[in-house]
Amino acid sequence: MAKNQSKIKIIPLGGLREIGKNLTLVEYKNEILIIDCGLSFPDDEMLGIDIVLPDTTYLEKNKDRIKGVVLTHGHEDHIGALPYLLKKINLPIYGTRLTLGLLEAKLKEHKLEQKVHLQRVKAGDMFQLGAFNVEFIRSSHSIPDACAIAVHTSEGIILHTGDFRIDYSTVDGEMIDLHRLGELGKQGVLVMLADSTNAERPGTTMSESKIGVALENAFMNTKSRIIVATFASHIHRLQQIINTAEKFNRKIVISGRSMINVFEVGAELGALHVPKDILIDIREMDDYQDDQLLLLTTGSQGEPMAALSRMASNDHRKLDIQKGDLVIFSASPIPGNEKMVSRVINQLFEKGADVIYDPMAEVHTSGHACQEELKLIHRLVNPKYFIPVHGEYRHLKQHANLAARMGVPEENIFTMENGQVLEMNQKQAKITGKVQAGPVLVDGLGVGDVGSIVLRDRKHLAEDGLMVVVVTLDKKEAKVVAGPDIISRGFVYVRESEDLLGEARAEVQKSLEQCEQKGIREWSQLKNAIRDSLKDFLYQKTQRRPMILPIIMEV
Repeated sequence: MAKNQSKIKIIPLGGLREIGKNLTLVEYKNEILIIDCGLSFPDDEMLGIDIVLPDTTYLEKNKDRIKGVVLTHGHEDHIGALPYLLKKINLPIYGTRLTLGLLEAKLKEHKLEQKVHLQRVKAGDMFQLGAFNVEFIRSSHSIPDACAIAVHTSEGIILHTGDFRIDYSTVDGEMIDLHRLGELGKQGVLVMLADSTNAERPGTTMSESKIGVALENAFMNTKSRIIVATFASHIHRLQQIINTAEKFNRKIVISGRSMINVFEVGAELGALHVPKDILIDIREMDDYQDDQLLLLTTGSQGEPMAALSRMASNDHRKLDIQKGDLVIFSASPIPGNEKMVSRVINQLFEKGADVIYDPMAEVHTSGHACQEELKLIHRLVNPKYFIPVHGEYRHLKQHANLAARMGVPEENIFTMENGQVLEMNQKQAKITGKVQAGPVLVDGLGVGDVGSIVLRDRKHLAEDGLMVVVVTLDKKEAKVVAGPDIISRGFVYVRESEDLLGEARAEVQKSLEQCEQKGIREWSQLKNAIRDSLKDFLYQKTQRRPMILPIIMEV
């Protein structure tokens, strides 16, 4: 066997130095195992982009070596990109009951449910996939059925924690299997990849069960309608909201497509326990008093198209905000969403609603481990090598520092980038190369057809607008027979800027006359001359640089 094939390779294609898009490869004996395949959401610079996927070019080129995909849990940032990958490569998928249930709903949307092989496993299961002996270990997160993944090979054990926290009073009674993690630590773990989201937060994560107390306090003190916004996939939180609504005799109205989908899947699989007759249709709301109603909705991140945002901006067809409504944000803003959340909260207050949000009250807790929980995992597992994953660079760096304090030699800690290849065995580990990795942007039905140049153009248009210059030339003599006509969009208001546009036309005319004198007849040269003269003129007059689009026609 080739020497490099006997080494283990770890290749993250997403999830490092960013939030979301989690996708990690383990390679051994020329075979590939995929752990998770998630999406992320666009940042402010990605104008018009709907979602962001990891680049899977490397997988497509090596598809014959892939043994399968194992999933840690059912959140979008871990399963959301799978339908796009499965359209290119048909792979077996292994996951727990709820994880696969949520994935099936996504596959149906993409019309893939009949084409993909889904293999259900449960915590504690171990099975062989080629050179990999894969073990699912019960974990604790903000969604049921979450697992850590231990990959056993003849070279050593690779442990991927997935997203986790250590909660000693969980909502569903399922606690992370610390005993099994300790057993693996005694056997000897070659490398651990661990959740870094809260690595900069001291202490421990507040138990999810405490949220129920805060919700009860809020429900107890209001007689008006209650609106709760949270993540649709935060099933433990949904269960506590359902329990509190039942206790205070409130009917639940669900708004938001993703929330409705999760309720259907969660209830069908037993992950959500929904009392009979507690759910009512949105059209039945008028049959109940305000103190008998709870509206459960998406929009905790201020997303413009989410139900709560549309209610706040009077854009929802069936629901609006009434004076005295109590709105509870049972989620904290994802980094980058703070402005959108703040805008919605302000709109709600302006409409006369009362709004509760973290940190005003303990209505949210994280699903990720803080420093003391991370320390416990490091003590139990005691890995030879360590890779911090799932976080921005500052999170990874803080987790790397924590690992060093816990005794991992600094030369055995690897703060990696997406695409880097880490090769290891029991003797040594080192970065040996890089494969193609990066964001693939999805805009509508287009996947990957919007790149940095298109985004740059969109940003240019958004910031400075567009000016179109139309000129008609005589085909034989290349003389202007009509125009130049100027159309402005997003640059200046035409009716108030007729003088400026008149001067701009004169500037274009002057530029064309100079081209004629020099014998320039090539369209590309004429367009460049128009663009250059107009660009300098407009900047001098307005200190702005609109996108200039010359159009030349011949007659």
